[in-house]
Amino acid sequence: MDLLNQAFQMLIAGVGCGYPVMIKASAGGGGKGMRIAWNDEETREGFRFSSQEAASSFGDDRLLIEKYIDNPRHIEIQVLADKHGNVLWLNERECSIQRRNQKVVEEAPSMFLDADTRRVMGEQAVQLAKAVKYSSAGTVEFLVDSKKNFYFLEMNTRLQVEHPVTECITGLDLVEQMIRIAKGYQLQQKQEDIPINGWAIESRVYAEDPFKSFGLPSIGRLSQYQEPLKLSHVRVDSGIEEGSDINIYYDPMISKLVTYGATRAEALARMEDALDNYVIRGVTHNIPLLREIITHPRFVSGDISTNFLPEVYPEGFKGHHLDEDRCRELLASAAALHVTSQLYSHKILGTQRVSSAPMDQNNWELCVELGQELHDIEISKSGNSYIVKVDGGQVEVCGDWNLASPLLPLTINGTCRMLQCLSKESSGNIVLQYMGTLFKVRVLSKLTAKLNSYMPEKVSEDTSSILRSPMPGTVVAMSVKPGDTVADGQEICVIEAMKMQNSLTAVKQAKVKSVHCQPGETVGEGDLLVELE
Repeated sequence: MDLLNQAFQMLIAGVGCGYPVMIKASAGGGGKGMRIAWNDEETREGFRFSSQEAASSFGDDRLLIEKYIDNPRHIEIQVLADKHGNVLWLNERECSIQRRNQKVVEEAPSMFLDADTRRVMGEQAVQLAKAVKYSSAGTVEFLVDSKKNFYFLEMNTRLQVEHPVTECITGLDLVEQMIRIAKGYQLQQKQEDIPINGWAIESRVYAEDPFKSFGLPSIGRLSQYQEPLKLSHVRVDSGIEEGSDINIYYDPMISKLVTYGATRAEALARMEDALDNYVIRGVTHNIPLLREIITHPRFVSGDISTNFLPEVYPEGFKGHHLDEDRCRELLASAAALHVTSQLYSHKILGTQRVSSAPMDQNNWELCVELGQELHDIEISKSGNSYIVKVDGGQVEVCGDWNLASPLLPLTINGTCRMLQCLSKESSGNIVLQYMGTLFKVRVLSKLTAKLNSYMPEKVSEDTSSILRSPMPGTVVAMSVKPGDTVADGQEICVIEAMKMQNSLTAVKQAKVKSVHCQPGETVGEGDLLVELE
């Protein structure tokens, strides 16, 4: 390893780039086998993980090293080349929203590029394709700094995941063009025929928990799955269906969700609606994060870079933050849904499941618990509408109240909102997806709320003395054994999931009491790995 470190230092010094550097898998893609190193120690660690991930993902552990550009944009040029020497550039895609060097949201075109920079990047991409006599669709990727200086990153000699956004703004079917080129046909278009019509956004919908490092894998069976295809200008590319299994052996992508509009604002508005109408049950998914990204003021204004997520969420993603108005909307919706359910039960069964108020009245007094706070509610019904008084404000909620549908289209104070009801229990527990984020609420009668205050609170588990797996995966390495003393931040084990390796470390100095897994074993999310004294 010392010789390896010396080799890296010689290489860094030889090319004159200095730290930081990017260590990448030579055969890589999708962010796998990629690490940033800021010093010698991180270089050694980066080599270890990158080579292991590269071997696991691509069967090739070779690495390359390049200068890391701090705070860049990731912008790529789509090229199309036939076997007769004709090459076109099909404009650019902005792919700067990433986590762990993997793209999450892409769009075409980029807000950042001007016409001259776009043309120069496109022409250089064409020169590269011609120099290697490339044919088919391909992508030349660049890093672009704040002054619009651009640096060649790599060429992907294949169809990219994000190709649909280019198809939307150019009108070209890239798969069709690849087939024509493979058959030996010449390109039918000239460079001047390639337009930029409108704007397209793509969100990568993953089976991941965005509250854990912006997305650690989730596995399970899709118990319910409904794509938002009834909306206009929405495209969903997926390879799964209701009942499909998501496991640890493949990439966790569920689909590519694409929206198109005449303007960027229109495409973003349609993406917001599409995410709200996307029903996924059985696995944890990243729709809460996607919706927050595309509605965040920095993203809307175009102030983005590959560091967007850690800069916007330095403490990690926490979901949608409810201001006073949005909190009232959620509480009012939950109360209205609860009363609707009780009225329906009374109509069908002749009695209420849970007593909250006499059913011959149109007014109810309830309490709604959200987080650790209890809110007093006064609610009255008129037709399909409810008037809800909560936290000093008044909210009008109306809708068709189809309790069998996973989607709950409501009009709240005159604004259309699409909520999703994931679960509803007779005890008053309701899980609602609102503004993309799941919120657990509990609707109680006044008496129940009073009695509930006397219930003892559940004591939280002391996680400082145990290490549980944050995701399902395979134990690649176990670095400790019983009796060892570990320091704060020291690696304990490595878990691999979806071809990505994650180092789990100690949160304090302690002695290892017991080890509950071995390399090669498969573990589930929450499984106990190591106990500390």
